[in-house]
Parts: sequence; structure tokens; C-alpha cells
Amino acid sequence: MRDGASIIKKALITGVTGQDGSYLAEFLLSKNYEVHGLIRRSSSFNTNRIMQIFQDPHVENQKFHLHYADLEDSGRITNLLSSIQPDEVYNLGAQSHVKVSFDIPDYTGNITGLGNVRLLEAIRNLELNCKFYQASSSELFGSTPPPQSELTSFYPRSPYAVAKLYAYWMTVNYREAYGIHACNGILFNHESPRRGETFVTRKISKAVANIKQGKQQELFLGNLQAIRDWGYAKEYVEAMWMMLQQEKPMDLVIATGKAATVHDFARAAFSHVGLDCDEYIEVDERYFRPTEVDALIGDPTKAKQVINWTATTDWESLAQLMVDSDMAQTAGDAL
Repeated sequence: MRDGASIIKKALITGVTGQDGSYLAEFLLSKNYEVHGLIRRSSSFNTNRIMQIFQDPHVENQKFHLHYADLEDSGRITNLLSSIQPDEVYNLGAQSHVKVSFDIPDYTGNITGLGNVRLLEAIRNLELNCKFYQASSSELFGSTPPPQSELTSFYPRSPYAVAKLYAYWMTVNYREAYGIHACNGILFNHESPRRGETFVTRKISKAVANIKQGKQQELFLGNLQAIRDWGYAKEYVEAMWMMLQQEKPMDLVIATGKAATVHDFARAAFSHVGLDCDEYIEVDERYFRPTEVDALIGDPTKAKQVINWTATTDWESLAQLMVDSDMAQTAGDAL
């Protein structure tokens, strides 16, 4: 307990306004954490995913706090860590769109790669007694054949994946060199109704809702044969927390172990509302990557053994729940 209050721990989340950050913040609040989130200053608000947990700063004894900061700014990061004194730090902040990383590789490397080091250096220099979680990615494996586990060789195929690989190994290095309780969660694709609309799964589910309600006529996609292991983001953030509750830090693959093509996901989404996806999908080569990643299928055996975590939502159920959410939202927008 802290100061007689019911708060048990403090957590700092970068990327708190994103899909994973919002789910993680909700989860930690349910565990009675005091949660601090980093948010970039912008002339437009990007807090829609966390509005349900936002608290007016004038409210006493609030448990959710937002701080303006940027992963480019090491001074601000250090000052915040010093003042907050978190028990756990979750680095979810990144330029996270793989295709976009080919257009802005320098920025992607700065935020997705070096942002990790700025946090670790602050923890080291301040001698904080905290645990650190790095959001790694299945994109690290790139063209290495599946199934991919903690022992699989990395072969990144995009600026995003290369930046994530740098952050992965720096996390390992700081763990081994300085004794920081730091770990990598190698999360395979995880989606939800909160996924950004430029990501393929949400692009599909949003299009299904629009087409069903007569607001859209076609859907342009890239590589329909890309194979991915899709899980539910709301379940995956619990695995992040479980990793930091272990006495010994380690790196784990978090995945369902089941996979489908983009075409399969689209088919499931469209058929959920009685439509044939092939009547609406057009392939646009502009959405292909310069270097494609054919198949990412995780082996979550170690996560089951070590932290007793198992995915419960498969890709088909995920497609359906995302469509249901977008159908409700689209109908609401029409009112």
C-alpha cells in the first residue's frame, strides 16, 4: 500500500492512446494500479480509446494520469520517470505501421528503436527498481519459416522490423549488463475493434459494415495470400502483465498458434453479414510491401508453460466481433 491508499503499484505506459495501451491501462486499473500514460502533444485529440477511463485532473485520488512526452525527448522521459517512480514500465509506443515504415524509415528507427534505449538509459541512470516490458513483434522473424518460437532466428524484412530488432537486443543487453528486470513480449498480430483503420483487419471489418449499409462499394487490399496468426489484443495485454510478475525476466512469444490468410480473414468477416468478399475486394499493388513477409505463425508453448497464458479467441471469432462492433458504430453514426 502507498500512503494508506489502496494503490498497490504504479505503472507507466508509453503508447497509452493506442489499441494495446488503452486495453492495458484498463486492465491495470482493474488490478488497482496507479497508471501513468505518455501522450504526444497534438493540435487534435487522439484520446478516443481511453475516454472511458479518463479522469478530470481536478478529481482527488485519481488513478489514471496523462503526461505530455515524446520518445524522442530523453530529458522529459528521465524527468517523468524520476517523478513518477513506477514499479513497472511498458514500452508500447512506436511508429507501428509496417508499410509506412518504408516511407519514413528514419523516423521509425528513432521512435521504435531509439525510444526503447532512452527509456532503458533513464531507468539505469536513475537506478530505478522497476520492471521493464518491451513490445516486440512477430515481424522480427520476417522470412524465417513458421512456426516461430523463442528459438527461431530473426530475419526482419522492413524498417519497422529492423527497429524492433534493435529494441529487442538492447532490452536483452540492458538486462544482462545492468541487471534490469527487462523482458520482450514477442507478440504476433493482435487486433480488436480499437485497431486503427489503416491496419488490414480493421480496414476489412470497417469496409464490411460500410458495404452492408450501402456506404461503400468496394475494398482495396494488398497481398491476400499473406498468412498471419491473429489474436485478440484485449487478451494479449494480460500476457504483458503476467510476464512482469515473474521473478526472472525472460522473452516470450505470445500467439494463438493458428493462422489464416488475409483472404480467409476477409471471407470470414464478409460472410458474417451474408456477403461474398470476392464480389467487393480489389487488389491494389500499392499496398504490397517492397519486401513481403509470407507467413507468421507463433508457437506459444513456452508462454503456456511459464506464465500459464493461452489465447481463447481465434481469428474467425475475432473477425466476427470486429465486424459486430463496426456495424454498431456505423449504425450509430447514421443516427
